Amino acid sequence: MTEPTPALDDNQIIAERRAKLTELRGKGPAFPNDFKPADRAGALLQMHGEKSREDLQAAEVSVSLAGRMMLKRVQGKASFATIQDATGRIQLWLNDEGVGAMAHDAFKHWDLGDIVAAEGVLFKTMKGELSVRCTSVRLLSKSLRPLPDKFHGLADQEVKYRQRYVDLIVTEETRSTFISRSKSINAIRNFMASHGFLEVETPMLHPIPGGAAAKPFVTHHNALDQPMFLRIAPELYLKRLIVGGFERVFEINRNFRNEGISPRHNPEFTMLEYYAAYTDYHWLMDFTEQIIRDAAIASAGSASLIYQGHALDLSKPFDRLTITNAIRKYAPAYANSPLDDLAWLRAELPRHGVDVNDVRHRNAGLGALQLALFEEVAESKLWQPTFIIDYPVEVSPLARESDSRPGITERFELFITGREIANGFSELNDAEDQASRFRSQVQAKEAGDEEAMYYDADYIRALEYGMPPTGGCGIGIDRLVMLLTDSANIRDVILFPALKNES
Repeated sequence: MTEPTPALDDNQIIAERRAKLTELRGKGPAFPNDFKPADRAGALLQMHGEKSREDLQAAEVSVSLAGRMMLKRVQGKASFATIQDATGRIQLWLNDEGVGAMAHDAFKHWDLGDIVAAEGVLFKTMKGELSVRCTSVRLLSKSLRPLPDKFHGLADQEVKYRQRYVDLIVTEETRSTFISRSKSINAIRNFMASHGFLEVETPMLHPIPGGAAAKPFVTHHNALDQPMFLRIAPELYLKRLIVGGFERVFEINRNFRNEGISPRHNPEFTMLEYYAAYTDYHWLMDFTEQIIRDAAIASAGSASLIYQGHALDLSKPFDRLTITNAIRKYAPAYANSPLDDLAWLRAELPRHGVDVNDVRHRNAGLGALQLALFEEVAESKLWQPTFIIDYPVEVSPLARESDSRPGITERFELFITGREIANGFSELNDAEDQASRFRSQVQAKEAGDEEAMYYDADYIRALEYGMPPTGGCGIGIDRLVMLLTDSANIRDVILFPALKNES
């Protein structure tokens, strides 16, 4: 009885492949760069996949292509391989007569993962699979590490994030996710341009962090000899451009917040922020709906989606509720509760684990405590798209206060599948009011609130030149892509998410 050949561990495989590479180096350039493929697998399959064997044979379609070898079979005098390029996979068929005995013999020693080039003529096998009858094959790049087992792929989720390059090679769903992400962003960019918005780029290193309540990353600029901050939001720079006369601007770029990591949070994330003069938060809500709906259709082909097994309809007008109405609707136990009673709220919130004596809540007013209760009992239940509107001034330091309802701002947050997707408001353009609110934020920071804003004197100076009535909104691109690709974790839609050092 013959003993089975023991499986090689990765170190042995790598050693064997390095030996092959050493042999290749002795025969000439081991990594040639003189082959330019004229064809792509996906296009060939689309153009010729439905043709009959007879029609394909009569057409004599010559092709040249390159890709990573994912499958390989040597059967007597003939060999098969499947190569994968950025557009798909296609089968190669080769023998001594077609490519020559030396090239065929060399091919037999190539490994899965190698990058190969092939030229030949299209044909269909007896089973009807579109293939290339090769007239030449070449090794372009030697793979030293083995690919994961084709049946199990990358089983460890952290390895998928850490070694995204391998995940992209072996997991079609991952490739599809990031193709959808690109389509979504392109759709948004085109949509904004078609509505008269100018795409701009603003600084990512800020002398003063602003535009959001968040803890920044701090660094030091050696040439200027001053501390700098990775931006937490581009808002204040974009509004400076409104002051300067660009009436519609947008930016799609990274923000950085030195906060926790979770299925919904990555410290580096992508936002769309846009600002339009002579608009208000009602216009913004309508426009934000259009952006999201258009991105869904461009990316997923429909505005009616399935997310984590549940229907999600982006095609209908989004619901609009105040904070207290949302509490009463989605937490029926509070339908008849005194939500406008400050003392009652302070007594009720600890039941949900909220420390009403911490730095954020000990001096909080009625609106801030209502918001805290909403976050605990209603926010996670907002599955279908819902705008929560009319936030209190004390938690909206950059938003315009309503002319008819003191203490309430013209602000909304959009929630879908229980998570915040967008935040927008009619912008505060009163320089003196903004300066007063900045001073209140500074007091909160001095009292221990690390997320409170700084006083930005230059931004106040910009407002003093006059900013027209303006509406602005930020949409979380990563969270939006999560919805459009049915991804449960934000790290599934970020190519290289933040991870602890491997060591």
